[in-house]
Amino acid sequence: MKTLPTLILLALICFLHHSSAGLVGPGLIHEESCCPSFNRTFIPKPKVKHVAMTPSRCKTTAIVVTTVCDKKSCIDPEWRWAKKLLAEFEKFTANNKSPSAPFNTSKCEKQKKQQ
Repeated sequence: MKTLPTLILLALICFLHHSSAGLVGPGLIHEESCCPSFNRTFIPKPKVKHVAMTPSRCKTTAIVVTTVCDKKSCIDPEWRWAKKLLAEFEKFTANNKSPSAPFNTSKCEKQKKQQ
């Protein structure tokens, strides 16, 4: 009789663990702004909302790119395009808190569909 409630509780815990995992997959942001791995996904500048390096406490060094839809991707820090993107973003945001053109000029596709 105690087996059934135990199995149900275990299934519930597994379900909650998988549903609360957030973004899952290689190259996507993980706990506390650290990246488990990175990729070489090209993201157009108008869709870029923020660019930064992972914190020094992280095992894997990566460039974290946040899109206008608030998706975070971990990009290979040795990729020349990613290095250039980070340098340009820092240049364009040096005097402003929010990024200026050519960054953050697109709207999130999800928002367009809802309106």
